[in-house]
Amino acid sequence: MASQRGESPETATPRRKGLDKSHYLYIAVIAAVILGAVVGLLFPEVGKSLKPLGDGFIKLIKMMIAPVIFCTIVLGIGSIAKAATVGKVGGLALGYFIIMSTFALAIGLVVGNLIHPGEGLKLTPYDPNKKAATDSTVDFLLGIIPGDVPVLPTLLAAILVGFALQKMGAQGAPILKAIGHGQALVFRILIMIMWLAPVGAFGAIAAVVGATGVQAIVSMFTLMIAFYITCALFIVVILGGLLQVVAGVNIFKLMKYLAREYLLIFSTSSSEAALPRLIAKMEHLGVSKPVVGVTVPTGYSFNLDGTAIYLTMASLFVANAMGTPLDLGAQISLLVFMIIASKGAAGVTGAGLATLAAGLQAHKPELLGGVGMIVGIDRFMSEARALTNFTGNAVATVLIGTWVKEIDGGQVGRVLSGQEPFDEATMLAHHHGEMAPKEEGAREAAKA
Repeated sequence: MASQRGESPETATPRRKGLDKSHYLYIAVIAAVILGAVVGLLFPEVGKSLKPLGDGFIKLIKMMIAPVIFCTIVLGIGSIAKAATVGKVGGLALGYFIIMSTFALAIGLVVGNLIHPGEGLKLTPYDPNKKAATDSTVDFLLGIIPGDVPVLPTLLAAILVGFALQKMGAQGAPILKAIGHGQALVFRILIMIMWLAPVGAFGAIAAVVGATGVQAIVSMFTLMIAFYITCALFIVVILGGLLQVVAGVNIFKLMKYLAREYLLIFSTSSSEAALPRLIAKMEHLGVSKPVVGVTVPTGYSFNLDGTAIYLTMASLFVANAMGTPLDLGAQISLLVFMIIASKGAAGVTGAGLATLAAGLQAHKPELLGGVGMIVGIDRFMSEARALTNFTGNAVATVLIGTWVKEIDGGQVGRVLSGQEPFDEATMLAHHHGEMAPKEEGAREAAKA
């Protein structure tokens, strides 16, 4: 850990320069989307012929769905058990996270049903058994990629294994540790695959725009704008309202206090980068150290409000774009699936996309063909997801501190009014070590 090496905050921060690699990926995806749209508009037939590039990337993502779901659900159940043993704070935090994540998923469904994103595109349904009109070389290359494993049986197996390991107690600890190492490997492979996102996005966008024209571009922009507006309203109205009623704290003052962290998140498209700073700032705000130590790390795995909104809105977008909108029953079933599976979308590039693909595959496999469009705009929505997730965890920490009476109201007032500004020299890197072992091992390995 940084503190063990004697690093100061200033010297600890550059250690995260590895995150800057994602900037190249971000730029490459943007360039690929623009180029794909141009090719699709100017040369429609050429654009359609590039569809195998998008299909190949989708197959790679599908290949990773089962291991991602299995590892994260097994370890997630173990984390829930661990957090619950902490006592009142852990139980209250988990209950709050489950309710808020479910609420965020429901909001995504409501907004998606109001704006009907992707409607009218009529994309070709995905059929893994149908031979595309491609040459033998393309067929050969696509055939190299392994087939997918059914999602729902994997989910059931993961739940059973997770609870079985709980019952084993100390005997199950080595197995959990081994699965944790397996998760780090799976996430490393997933990150490697995501570096092919520009190629997949280029092929998918070129094919869609070539087939549907400007309407595809308009539909994607509609989804992005609706998503950003929904996240903003969720933060200000839902989270802000709760914060004001329960703790008497103004959401805008809290966001101003966390402004530096927002800039860090916006530059990296990941709320993980600000985790140590959030812990330090919440303690400085006046929330007790035990409450912060339980709530913040657990929230980073189980309180993903922005990701929840994204998953349901993106699912409806794909369903509408494929001309097979989901009925109410299917939407509720999808919501229940996402409540469980979204716990595997924490903190790793591509995990959210894999979770989205898992939900679609479990309910309507033919919808997977539309995931290629999401690949093209996923990065554009990542900042809103990360900022919403981060704000949700900051608000949760204050709320839970208030509920268990482990917060200094006077300190909160002084800090948010600027009377006691946060001293950057006190930002100790060892706070990072308070993360749950499961989270720390997987995330550090994935981001090394």
